Amino acid sequence: MWSRREWLATVGQGAIGAALAPGVDLRAAAAPTFCLFSKHVPDVAWTDLAAVVKEAGFDGVDLTVRAKGHVLPERATDDLPRAIDAITSRGAAVPMVTTDLTSAASPYARPLLEAAAKNGVRYFKPGYWLYSSSSNDVRAQVAAACRAIEELGALARDCGIEMGVHNHAGYIGAALWDIAPAIDRLDARWAGYYFDPRHAVAEGGGGEWKAATRLVMPRLKMVALKDFYWRKTDKGWVIENCPLGEGQVDWAWFGARLHDAQFSGPISLHLEYETGGSTPKDRTRLAVAAARRDLAFARKALA
Repeated sequence: MWSRREWLATVGQGAIGAALAPGVDLRAAAAPTFCLFSKHVPDVAWTDLAAVVKEAGFDGVDLTVRAKGHVLPERATDDLPRAIDAITSRGAAVPMVTTDLTSAASPYARPLLEAAAKNGVRYFKPGYWLYSSSSNDVRAQVAAACRAIEELGALARDCGIEMGVHNHAGYIGAALWDIAPAIDRLDARWAGYYFDPRHAVAEGGGGEWKAATRLVMPRLKMVALKDFYWRKTDKGWVIENCPLGEGQVDWAWFGARLHDAQFSGPISLHLEYETGGSTPKDRTRLAVAAARRDLAFARKALA
């Protein structure tokens, strides 16, 4: 009997061999994997996740392995292999996991990343580093976050899993320029970016977000999809999250950049806007319906 890791390795080698066969178009063979972020269907059990995402048209799951996630980080050694098997054995992929890891020294860090890598997960998203309101030394805060990123990147390399740092508005790294030097110092094989055009536009606007897009492309690991617009209220301008295509992200331009880069990693769809529902069943049904609509837009816009 083969171990799961041996089986995954063999399948991966076979896919590479097929891609390199004469007459095969590499760009056609290496299509992105569209995933549903499991945060938005919290009431769906491991055994049902594959059916839910496949019925909605997705290829796989961006699985939460964090507090209140589908797998708790302290249970990753035991539960993550079970969760991955429950999903992949039913025909959906788990190419990435979303964690809240911000330090390689966390007691959960190595066991979690090793469990993910050994069970076929290629990428992970770490957590976030906040700017502290109690300190005016912004450079020191950025330097501390960069050290943590470098240490997590080294751990990712040791565990055999690739790290993509997410540019989330309001956190260190949102503008990308502050963490780019730290990413540059890491092995590109194991560390790069989990790029979010919605947050890039919200943080940079104008042409800066396009410069940020070009910055990450050589080391792009994963992509997050969501949209927003600015709305004026009595208390000032606020961000309103919305379905894809109804906001300020220039999806045609971004899709062209992905095409130029021949990106083939995971694309994770997020539903940060309210989708409704008063019961767990209704919330799941409405979230999946919204995800299906957004996915149809994304496949067309990013084709």
